[in-house]
Amino acid sequence: MQLTPKRHHYLLSRMMQSQAPLRTILTVLLRKLGIGTFETRMALGSLERPHYAFLVYNAAKLGKKLGHQRISVIEYGVAGGQGLLVLEKYAAEVSKLLSIDIDLYGFDAGSGLPPPKDYRDLPYHWNQGMFHMDESKLRGKLQRAVLVLGNIEETSTEFFQKYNPAPIGAVIYDFDFYSSTRTALEMLHAGHRYYLPRVFCYFDDTIGTEVELFNDYTGERLAINEFNQENRDIKLAQPYCLLSSTVPIWHQQIWVSHFLKHTEYNVFVSHVENQLSISG
Repeated sequence: MQLTPKRHHYLLSRMMQSQAPLRTILTVLLRKLGIGTFETRMALGSLERPHYAFLVYNAAKLGKKLGHQRISVIEYGVAGGQGLLVLEKYAAEVSKLLSIDIDLYGFDAGSGLPPPKDYRDLPYHWNQGMFHMDESKLRGKLQRAVLVLGNIEETSTEFFQKYNPAPIGAVIYDFDFYSSTRTALEMLHAGHRYYLPRVFCYFDDTIGTEVELFNDYTGERLAINEFNQENRDIKLAQPYCLLSSTVPIWHQQIWVSHFLKHTEYNVFVSHVENQLSISG
């Protein structure tokens, strides 16, 4: 019997509902063998950095529904570059799947973390020089992503004029510090032409452990809270469709930037039927 994509997805889903040890083995096998469609592997959590896949896929899907032929995805905090390489892989797959072009930009100082400015940058956890980049090695591996190197306080002021990016649909915030994250968030004011009306975001340093002790008064969470307090028409909000689930943990690190006054914010993109008929 030939398996249809729908049947294939169903069988894999049932397998993934097995007990934890078997489920873990299946996840590793699916990741290594690349079994199933991109959407199936993403839904089953068998992709490396599944949050990156989620961001790219949903940003591209929204861009497609709004009639855009090209979108952009940004990673703030490239470090060694593994995340940017994963983004390249997913951008290529999603671009082919949804027939939309995806540009990638990676921001980084290139020399590792700068000195923390004050307690809000969590100097008890972050040190100057951490996450140093081997630029030549990374450039030799990149296929499509553009590296934007330098202090974010400088690169943020020239990025839009220099690169004129397609509308940004997804952003990974991994600058670690409160100060640099706040500067990156200020880039949301560049204008509606540079963003989709809803931008899928991932904030890496918002959960942590009993060592980091991330909280609402320091780090990335403070930057998010201050941005929401200071801006009326752009809001960062966590999507409750993900928060209703306790696993995986990255669901709790997803926010969406809502551009409430964006010219495309109210464009209908839902798949829900306009009316429900009475059966019988």
